[in-house]
Amino acid sequence: MSYTINEEKNYPYTSNAIYQATTAAVAGLEGQVLNQDENAGHVAARFDKKIHGRVLGDRTEMKIDIKTGPDGESTISLEAYPIDAVGRKLMFGARKGVTRTVVDWFFAHLEHRLAPQTDTGS
Repeated sequence: MSYTINEEKNYPYTSNAIYQATTAAVAGLEGQVLNQDENAGHVAARFDKKIHGRVLGDRTEMKIDIKTGPDGESTISLEAYPIDAVGRKLMFGARKGVTRTVVDWFFAHLEHRLAPQTDTGS
């Protein structure tokens, strides 16, 4: 059984907007950017086993690639998997659902940052 999650989503935003939202989403989840290349649309991030006070049980590493299609939409592809304390990919013994939770939270943070901001002023 593989613990790796590969997911791809399309968004009607520029790759620059997706990239900015991606780095903000990583920060919003208390993650650490391991390396990034804005021109190539690549971000690698690591998340601790405790996010916003909730203990998940495993650390997660995520590799994110952002590409712009011919229609102006951008595609975000990610690969996420659990890692041990020294950063090695876990091949067994990972807790069920932890990586899925981090991926779901990441997309929720990303989409929140991409959502059009409405003015609710008086």
